Amino acid sequence: MSQTTTYLLRGARLLGGHPTDLLLRDGVVAAVGAGLDAGDARVVDAEGLIALPGLVDLHTHLREPGREDAETVASGARAAAMGGYTAVHAMANTDPVADTAGVVEQVWRLGRDAGYCDVQPVGAVTQNLDGAHLAELGAMADSIAGVRVFSDDGKCVSDALLMRRALEYVKAFDGVIAQHAQEPRLTEHAQMNEGVVSDRLGLAGWPAVAEEAIIARDCLLAEHVGSRLHICHVSTKGSVQIIRWAKSRGCDVTAEVTPHHLLLTDDLAESYDPIYKVNPPLRTAEDVRALREGLADGTIDCVATDHAPHPIEAKETEWSNAAMGMIGLETALSVVQHAMVDTGLLDWAGVAERMSAAPARIGRLGGHGRPLAVGEPANVTLYDADATREVDPTAMVSKSANTPYRGMRLPGRVVATFLRGVPTVLDGKIQ
Repeated sequence: MSQTTTYLLRGARLLGGHPTDLLLRDGVVAAVGAGLDAGDARVVDAEGLIALPGLVDLHTHLREPGREDAETVASGARAAAMGGYTAVHAMANTDPVADTAGVVEQVWRLGRDAGYCDVQPVGAVTQNLDGAHLAELGAMADSIAGVRVFSDDGKCVSDALLMRRALEYVKAFDGVIAQHAQEPRLTEHAQMNEGVVSDRLGLAGWPAVAEEAIIARDCLLAEHVGSRLHICHVSTKGSVQIIRWAKSRGCDVTAEVTPHHLLLTDDLAESYDPIYKVNPPLRTAEDVRALREGLADGTIDCVATDHAPHPIEAKETEWSNAAMGMIGLETALSVVQHAMVDTGLLDWAGVAERMSAAPARIGRLGGHGRPLAVGEPANVTLYDADATREVDPTAMVSKSANTPYRGMRLPGRVVATFLRGVPTVLDGKIQ
């Protein structure tokens, strides 16, 4: 990465508005305005490009330690930078599980050494994701990693008493429990969304109620104990309605939606291509509409990628044996533009709120998600919304290629990403 500490971004459209210049010096935004004097700064031609606060992902699987064949912290951080991200939250379902201070500190240090984005570890709620015994939540919170988000993602904390205890415990340090909402008894052997398509294909169905029942229960628990709850990868219309209801009651609940749930539907499973197998599963067009509306009106607070890399052999197999998950860091902003901006549901200020400010606020990342104003951290994404590209898995930075968008033409391209004023991506190339 470049060691130059002063950059002038010439003619950028701040949040898609009028062109202006941004001077980045010593890690902060030093000046904003038209016609700024470049002085000793390196000038970056940003004419026509949209300037956004660096993106923040609340939900990334970096696989290290344990599954470095699929992704490493370094390769995932590079993929994040290519997607316009300056911070990601690394999920706990590694091997060993990130359920102790030692493991989260290892992940934190790997991210710091890589330097392409800030990697904030997520701690497990239960020991070894066993769903039975609370992990060392306080020790992880007090560690050098300063963990504030805890999740057994990939598995649901299905025991109501244990979930209550976890919610009570994290109140002491302003933590949040991020729940993977999936009632296990209702999803045994499930392969895809339960509905017309699953019936036609003869694949075991994954009912929407399995997600919705857990969300309703946990919203009530969070309200009862006065704690923060975050719902991972919301995927159904009913879930949106329950979260809207809970917020109307004053429950301190936030929620995320993935790019793929904003765009793709369960009929893609008719190809039997496991690239479309994901947890939670792709749902119906009606669910997609509700998710888009929920994101637009603020019921759903943010977009999170659920970037889930897998090696080729885990996906190129029969559907029933294939791993669940899709990569998404390098395509997220393009998918959000396609699903939300180009449809008129969000403007670029709304994108900045849902892909930068809100996830940073939920994750308590004070140095991220800030407006691009004088004195604020120089975490910046420059984006060409007028570009188009055909998604080529072989050209991606991630170690894995399991993207559901292969061959699809998507709008937009990240041109540059700056982490505290230092470019991690310039001219669309990793630095």
